[in-house]
Amino acid sequence: MPTVHPTAIIEGAVTLGEGVEIGPYCIVRGPVTVGAGSVLISHVNLQGPLTLGARNVVYPNACLGFAPQHARYDPSAPGAGLHVGDENTFREGVTVHRSFTEHTSRIGNGNLFMNGSHAGHDCVIGSNCTFGGGTMIGGHVEVGDRVLTGGMAGIHQFVRIGRGAMVSGLCGVTKDVLPFNTITALNVAGSINLVGMRRQGLASEQIDNLKWAWSVLCRRGLPMPKALAEVATRLDDPIVAEVHAFAAASTRGWCTLRSNSLR
Repeated sequence: MPTVHPTAIIEGAVTLGEGVEIGPYCIVRGPVTVGAGSVLISHVNLQGPLTLGARNVVYPNACLGFAPQHARYDPSAPGAGLHVGDENTFREGVTVHRSFTEHTSRIGNGNLFMNGSHAGHDCVIGSNCTFGGGTMIGGHVEVGDRVLTGGMAGIHQFVRIGRGAMVSGLCGVTKDVLPFNTITALNVAGSINLVGMRRQGLASEQIDNLKWAWSVLCRRGLPMPKALAEVATRLDDPIVAEVHAFAAASTRGWCTLRSNSLR
């Protein structure tokens, strides 16, 4: 059975899974579903429409599912809401907003949102990501799996970040970040995430091919069509094909070593 502290406030259509713990002074306003084994430690505020999966841990003063910070959004409109997967951790003061559009804001599984980080409305965030304290993710951002950001990183609205990428602390991006790239300054893809690639079990040949693709797309200053055409010569490697497809789909351009991002 769920455990609800007597000081907690539960209102509206709220469904609590087996073993859920609602700590002191939490407020949950439905429609909200909290999956089995999830824990709201204390002073947590959940606002529906919200689905929180299993075994999530939410720390004090985190707020999930509130209205978008958008001048044209009616805060009383429920909208499409927020869907959170399983085994995520939201540390102190994290905020994640529900959708502004008809598409639900979505967070995958196994993510760590460190203290004070924020994900805006209509974000789609993958799994096994770590967002350093104070990371600001704007609205409509897409984040792939196993992305890492340092403290106080800033992600501009509508930006896409490919899987395995890293945005260093105090850095920002207004352009797309290719898979496995490392951002070392504003819109500067200074290197690739070699440690991340090794941890994910990429073969040496794949890593070498990815280094080559990064050089073509981010280092040599080639025009976008020419850079894509050259990378297309090695699409037999699935990792190179992934990077090529991501770059080809970019509408904002992507971050490069020269900071004058391609578009």
